[in-house]
Amino acid sequence: MQNTIQITMPVTDEALKDIVIAELSEIGFDGFEEEAGSLSAFCNEGVFNEDELKQLLGEHNLRYTNTIIAPQNWNELWESNFSPITVDDFVAVRASFHRPITGVEHEIVITPKMSFGTGHHATTYMMMQQMRQLDFKGKDVFDFGTGTGILAVLAKLLGAKNVTAIDIDEWSITNAQENFDNNNVAGIQLLQADAPAIIDKTFDVILANINKNVLLEYIHVLAKQLNTGGMLLLSGLLAEDEQDILLKTSESFLTYISTAKRNQWICILLALKI
Repeated sequence: MQNTIQITMPVTDEALKDIVIAELSEIGFDGFEEEAGSLSAFCNEGVFNEDELKQLLGEHNLRYTNTIIAPQNWNELWESNFSPITVDDFVAVRASFHRPITGVEHEIVITPKMSFGTGHHATTYMMMQQMRQLDFKGKDVFDFGTGTGILAVLAKLLGAKNVTAIDIDEWSITNAQENFDNNNVAGIQLLQADAPAIIDKTFDVILANINKNVLLEYIHVLAKQLNTGGMLLLSGLLAEDEQDILLKTSESFLTYISTAKRNQWICILLALKI
């Protein structure tokens, strides 16, 4: 396994933090830690491009420091910074070293590693929050870009019959499987893949928490993978991305249902009503 690159920059503007996170995710950064007055981002050493990073941060007049993290130190780093998260009274997400959380309908236990999706980021939080209004009982579900597998786990807890989860990153696949085992969920097909077209079946619900560019590229594929009446829940999007996404989805016969917003991020719900 390669080293991890951590960059840390002083950022006091919360809106700017969200913008920088979105832009960094486009150049290979897939883990983020937000603190008062600063932002840290993480990526695999193999995809780190310092020239690209300097250009991106230079547009925002941001300086940064970087640190190389050896693979064996990653778990310790995450564990020291990972705190439980609760989404309303619906679902709580914690690590195994935290005490059980009461007063919620569902509890998910994850091992915090490099994969995206702990519930702390606004996009994952909204995806879980919006899943509460969907009917998963007996349904076939596709989780495109599963990360930690947290959304696939929640889908099973909500009664999904079968869940197919894919991710491009090997460490995400390993982490997701560990989290499926942690939560005793069965009936999840987990595959390493970079595109949804590899899955030759249709679904009642599709979950896609990735980023704007990937969603724009694959919206038409996801639409074809929806059963009639199926629901598509999207996030990894900034508020300014909404019109581009809705224009693209209208070309794929998808019907707009609603948009949720948290800070500068949005989560869009669509349906296939043909």
